[in-house]
Amino acid sequence: MFRYLPWLATVLLLALCLVFWRQHSWLIYLAVALIPLALTGLYDVLQRRHSLWRNFPLFARIRWVAEELRPFLRAYIVESETEGRPFNHEERTLVYRRAKDVSSVEPFGSHLDIDKPPYEWLAHSIAAKHPEEANPRVLVGAPETSQPYSASVFNISAMSFGSLGAHAIEALSQGASLGGFYHDTGEGGVSRYHRQGGGDLVWELGSGYFGCRAADGSFDAAKFADTASDPQIKMIEVKLSQGAKPGHGGVLPGEKVTHEIAEARGIAVGQTCVSPPAHSSFSTPIEMLEFVASLRELSGGKPVGIKFAVGNRWETLAICKAMLETGLRVDFMVVDGGEGGTGAAPAEFLDHVGAPLRQALVLARNALVGTGLKGDVRLACSGKQISAFSLASSMALGADWVNTARGFMFSLGCIQSLNCHNNTCPTGIATSDKARQRGLVVADKAIRVRNYQRNTVKALMEVVGAAGCEHPCELTPRHVMHRVTEDIAYTAERAYQLVRAGQLLNAPDETQLAQEWRMAQANSFLPAS
Repeated sequence: MFRYLPWLATVLLLALCLVFWRQHSWLIYLAVALIPLALTGLYDVLQRRHSLWRNFPLFARIRWVAEELRPFLRAYIVESETEGRPFNHEERTLVYRRAKDVSSVEPFGSHLDIDKPPYEWLAHSIAAKHPEEANPRVLVGAPETSQPYSASVFNISAMSFGSLGAHAIEALSQGASLGGFYHDTGEGGVSRYHRQGGGDLVWELGSGYFGCRAADGSFDAAKFADTASDPQIKMIEVKLSQGAKPGHGGVLPGEKVTHEIAEARGIAVGQTCVSPPAHSSFSTPIEMLEFVASLRELSGGKPVGIKFAVGNRWETLAICKAMLETGLRVDFMVVDGGEGGTGAAPAEFLDHVGAPLRQALVLARNALVGTGLKGDVRLACSGKQISAFSLASSMALGADWVNTARGFMFSLGCIQSLNCHNNTCPTGIATSDKARQRGLVVADKAIRVRNYQRNTVKALMEVVGAAGCEHPCELTPRHVMHRVTEDIAYTAERAYQLVRAGQLLNAPDETQLAQEWRMAQANSFLPAS
């Protein structure tokens, strides 16, 4: 009977209140409070869905309450500065402080285990410098591009309208406009809120072709040309896959297709639409390059690149072989790490599909450098890149610029409540609920977005100067030290077995990519037998 004791005690106390309330009138108020508890216990005993509720009526409800409170209790009471996931408290606080434009310095010493792998550090120079450049830029555009774009080294990664609410999208775009950096639209199309913010936009084109979608879901060249002619759109990014759920695709239920989402995506209100796992406009590396070339022409000569998570290594090499064979180029590649974020994805994809950013970036860098294409094709990366060191180390390994999504969500006020998929985001960022969005004031958060980017780039330039460089492009793999064991550390060049310029063309058997290089073929993503 102990299992039923909390419920039976509640029923007994309720009965006593009903018997003696005439002598003690205040008991009626207690009875009113006890009635819902007694009825809940009765429901628990009679229902058939939850075994714990049947066996421990009323008392078992504590477990459900604890499950709801657990993330908050861990985040604010239990976790140390460096234990939280996906981002720990120290990382989040860094963004909050920089977004608020207050000091982000820390006292006493590092919280990291610097003696354990895979810890990394930057090799500073005795001849350190104070770079004069405050806003380093990168010119993006292959030789055929008539409208090259000067990109900041730190930009807003892809987040679609629909995944984020209207206020969040507008605040991000407005912050990008204030700070002079770009805002990737995500594959959900260019919404009115992207445009209202006024920031430079990179239009991400996924397999759903939102914004240039024909009635049958295929690519519509005329619609693309019309949208791409907007001067606010500076570049086009063909999304092949994303780090959080590569090769997954998705379905947007019709009930979620509001008028505003339908307007951005070019679909009918209430119509269920499918984003297939792969593009329908091409199926081989050469066809992909031809598609990219057609987009460049239709857009009036704007830079067109690709974004992908690294899976089969020969596929990345196949794209490089296709560029060599055809003479066609993508203007840029954005490598998205497997640790990248999303509003919702299956756990297996989040945890075990797609290469982590460091390995993906090294492969893309080796592919471009080893084939002699790095001079024509710019390389960017994304995936948990929120601090100046993460930017510097990625750029030392070949990235020309870095994007982040969740970093800028933190600048908007995200508290990592992990409710992105429930439409119940407490800060009004990842929700379409207008009542919750009301808490996000666009004008205030836009300034915080600008502040976070500006202060992070400022910190980056301090790190660059400490390495004895004037510009992030001067960083090399030799500037990054990687701890292999507790006693041994190598430069990134040795730790990651980086290839030399043109080595895949001249001496591929001397590289770790020899087998994949033989498997890669320009006319197919399948491996050569």
